[in-house]
Amino acid sequence: MRAMPNSHTGRAAPATPAQASPPDLSTVWLRVFLDVSRHGSFTVAARDLGWTQSAVSRQISSLEAALGGDPLFDRLPRGVRPTAHGRTLLPHAEATMARLHAMQRELTALRDVTGGTLRFGAFATADAALVPRAIAAFRARHPGVTLTREEGLTPRLLARLGDGELDLAIVSSTGGALSADSGGTDAYELHHLLDEALYVAVPAGHPLADHASVRLHQLADEDWISGSAQAEGTLLEEAHRHGFRPRVAHVVAEWTAKQGYVAAGLGVTLVPALAAESVRPDITLVPVHDEDAPPRAVYAATARGRAAPPAVQPFLAALRAADRSRRSSRIMPG
Repeated sequence: MRAMPNSHTGRAAPATPAQASPPDLSTVWLRVFLDVSRHGSFTVAARDLGWTQSAVSRQISSLEAALGGDPLFDRLPRGVRPTAHGRTLLPHAEATMARLHAMQRELTALRDVTGGTLRFGAFATADAALVPRAIAAFRARHPGVTLTREEGLTPRLLARLGDGELDLAIVSSTGGALSADSGGTDAYELHHLLDEALYVAVPAGHPLADHASVRLHQLADEDWISGSAQAEGTLLEEAHRHGFRPRVAHVVAEWTAKQGYVAAGLGVTLVPALAAESVRPDITLVPVHDEDAPPRAVYAATARGRAAPPAVQPFLAALRAADRSRRSSRIMPG
């Protein structure tokens, strides 16, 4: 805010204390001030700091000058004692140094992956087994890091990542790499995690239940359980490339609920490998032929050109370890 001119002289009036800028202070001055205050002696403070007494005196003089020139200590026959100005400064100096120490601790913890926060998002089926295993492995190694997670579809997660609301997004694409429409090639670094096969879930006793694999055109006359009434943007989109439009009989968003509809004989549904670990015993998963539905690529995406938090790389390692554990402990359906 500009100073207002004096009505008599035309010159700018001096700034009031509320308008004045804060003084430019050295943290060294504050550290020396606190040391002298604690010991009540320039000599003892100098010995504690490993300096000469004259060096300590110069630091205090510089601090006094920066704060307006008023003395901060009364020089007594035996030591020093803070003046009114020194007593006023003392709690502020203590608070400032405490905040600086806290800042340094937090920055060090962030750098060493012993603190801080990692914000990530994942699509729904990744939450079935991959993400929980990765979280458990990461927390075992980095218990001080706070993990925040949100669930969403790949386009929304990538948008959140681009807006700086996420540090990492676990995303997927049917049939290979993310397309340019998703912003994958330019805006994001894509870290490949795995390729997951696709299964069709059928009720017990279904004619295809004992098949080693199934072609999509064999399912053209089935009722489908899907998360959307439209095939576009879902796993069912592959059906369009095989000459039929799936007949969606029931729109059900949640995976376990979809299994219930299948078990009741109300239709069939597509299940990616990441969700196959928790399949019900009264339905059967039959692999979809790779030529009909290429494995879906799963990535961890980070924003290109942006400094990632130090916890990102250890979390990527935890995701890859979780996938190895998942594959080694799982009995593949078929």
